[in-house]
Amino acid sequence: MSNTCDVAIIGGGAVGSSIAYFLAANPDFKGRVTVIERDSTYRFASSALSLSSIRLQFSTPTNIHLSRFGIDFLRHIGDHLSVDGEKADVGYIERPYLFLASEEGRSILESNHRVQTAEGAPIVLLEPAEIKERFPWISTEGIVLGSLGVKDEGWFDGYGLLQAFRKKARSLGVEYIQQEVTGIERRGRRVEAVTLADGTRIACGIAVNASGPSGGKVARLAGVDLPVEPRRRCVFVFDCRDKLPGCPLLIDSSGAFFRPEGRFFIGGISPAEEREQKVPDFEVDYSEWDELVWPPLAHRVPALAAVKVVNAWAGHYDYNTFDHNGIIGLHGDLDNFMLANGFSGHGIQQSPATGRGVSELIAYGKFRTLDLTDFGYARIPENRPIMEINVV
Repeated sequence: MSNTCDVAIIGGGAVGSSIAYFLAANPDFKGRVTVIERDSTYRFASSALSLSSIRLQFSTPTNIHLSRFGIDFLRHIGDHLSVDGEKADVGYIERPYLFLASEEGRSILESNHRVQTAEGAPIVLLEPAEIKERFPWISTEGIVLGSLGVKDEGWFDGYGLLQAFRKKARSLGVEYIQQEVTGIERRGRRVEAVTLADGTRIACGIAVNASGPSGGKVARLAGVDLPVEPRRRCVFVFDCRDKLPGCPLLIDSSGAFFRPEGRFFIGGISPAEEREQKVPDFEVDYSEWDELVWPPLAHRVPALAAVKVVNAWAGHYDYNTFDHNGIIGLHGDLDNFMLANGFSGHGIQQSPATGRGVSELIAYGKFRTLDLTDFGYARIPENRPIMEINVV
């Protein structure tokens, strides 16, 4: 086991493994990369428990850019992440998101649409009659407007993407260590080393915090603050006897959502702040289904009035309490502590672009492919939130 490396990446999920891959694949980068992942089974990893959907329907231009890069990467993943002639396949299915708005939310959809179209995103606004024409099984009662992605949206196998990044990174010489980081040594404005639960000390030139929901905890090990904490999200798998032709990922005006998943459907909601656990666990809260998810979905789609929950799971968002957007780049108080945190549920879809961006910062000292400066840490101490409205 190496006790020194040029880049130590804390967290081997989709984001951390994407950074490792892009670094190792860059011919201009000659350093040694070590990824430290506390659980190589990824049983509770956000990447493994994610709904793994991808969209362009954001209210923030940088989020649109991140996802556009991700969509192109998924479409050509076999070319990027093949190992020994075996091409990666994450089963990308192109299918739109459909956001529905009541009168109260009309102006939000219209504002979002102006941002999206300015960035070239193929999004259309639909009046209730147009929604009904496309999706006759939807009840438009109380709905005044819908926003539909014409292309470049869909879902995929998030766990498969994680494993493909990891496998490719390892084939390129990246070392993976299964241990928990328990300490970060620093001297002045620099991280000197990370220490592991088994007592190992790994000296590093750059440390990267890609630890998902543990991002705030890991930052504190380095003596700095980061407004990132875990938030539990429950996903319910249910069966519906009726066919719903062309079913998109539908987000109701209530915030409840669902989409097809094989022969079943999956759905959930981001609960109100007062229902959030201060110390989230991985237990499914079935009261969310009974009280928050099923009633509005059954109202919106009458066929869902008679469904059966066949499975459920809970995972954690790496929730950015400041503005719900990713924090990408150097921490302002340290000169060699990189951040890739706080994606608030968007991490799996933005992992390709984030990996590329952070790898460029490490290799070149600046972004080359996408300018992600707006998502830098500086906006937090300067109190310049970039609020993402479309958080699902």
